[in-house]
Amino acid sequence: KKDGLPEIAKDIMDQCRSSFRCFYEEKDAIGKRYRRMDALGTPFCVTVDHQTKEDNTVTIRYRDTMEQERIPISEIKARILAAIE
Repeated sequence: KKDGLPEIAKDIMDQCRSSFRCFYEEKDAIGKRYRRMDALGTPFCVTVDHQTKEDNTVTIRYRDTMEQERIPISEIKARILAAIE
């Protein structure tokens, strides 16, 4: 893929890896990815898309509520830490 999204996603994962156990998933549609992560018990999913390139935001999805919100990349770690406290 030449859109640069995998590189952005891997960069975010590298930043979070020191604080959290992370998985990178690129195959299938987003709905299938969410279902697969739910089945594994993954509490949070961070989605990188074309809007990420425009404004440096990602979608974070909370497994327990299925709530999704758009947040700046710089806030990912703080949001996850706040949610698990």
